[in-house]
Amino acid sequence: MADFWPEFLLIAVVHLMAVASPGPDFAIVLRYAVRFGRQPALAASLGIGTAILLHVTWSLVGIAVLIQTTPWLFKVLSFAAAGYLFYIGVMALRSTAPSHPEQAIAGSANEYMPSAGKAFVAGFITNGLNPKATLFFLSLFAVIISPVTPLFYKVIYGGYMAVVTAAWFCMLSIILTQTKVRGFLLLKGYWFDRLMGVLLLALAMHLVVSSINS
Repeated sequence: MADFWPEFLLIAVVHLMAVASPGPDFAIVLRYAVRFGRQPALAASLGIGTAILLHVTWSLVGIAVLIQTTPWLFKVLSFAAAGYLFYIGVMALRSTAPSHPEQAIAGSANEYMPSAGKAFVAGFITNGLNPKATLFFLSLFAVIISPVTPLFYKVIYGGYMAVVTAAWFCMLSIILTQTKVRGFLLLKGYWFDRLMGVLLLALAMHLVVSSINS
C-alpha cells in the first residue's frame, strides 16, 4: 500500500498532461459544443472517457502488445482511425455562415441535432480508434506501473483515468457552451468548424503517414 500513492500520483500527472494536449478528442468536443450545444458535447465527452476503459482493458489483457508487435494490425487500426477523422473533418469543412445572425444564437430549426447516443458513439469512436492512445496506455502500464502492482490497483488506475478524462472534457463542454462564449463562437462558428476540419484532416494525414513510415 505504501507504494500505491507515489505510483498513482505519477500516473495522474502524466495522464493529465496527455489529456490536456490538443488532439482528436479536443477537436470533436469543441465542434460538438460550438455547433450543437452542451448536451451533445457532454455526451461526446462521456464517450471519450468510456473509451479510455477500452485502452486500459487492451493493455491489461495484452492486446495492445499484439498491436504494437504486429505491424499490419497497427496499420489497419491507424487507417480506420484516419478514415473516420477524415470523414468528420470533411463534414466540418462544409460548414457555412448563418444567413441571419440571430439564427446563430437561437439555432436553426432545420439543422440536424445529433442524439445523445450518437454524440456518445462519436466520442467513443474518436478516442477508441486512436492508436496513439492505445500505445500511450501500453507505455503507461509497461513503464510507469510496476509489474508487481496488484491487478486491483491497476483497475483503480484505469477507472480513475476514465473518470478524469470524462470530467476534463465535460468541463470544457460547459465552458464552451456558456451563453456569451457560445454566442460568440456561434456567430463565427463556421470558421471554428472549418478550423477543426483542417485540424482533423491534418491528424488523419499524420496517422496515415506515421503508419506508412512505421
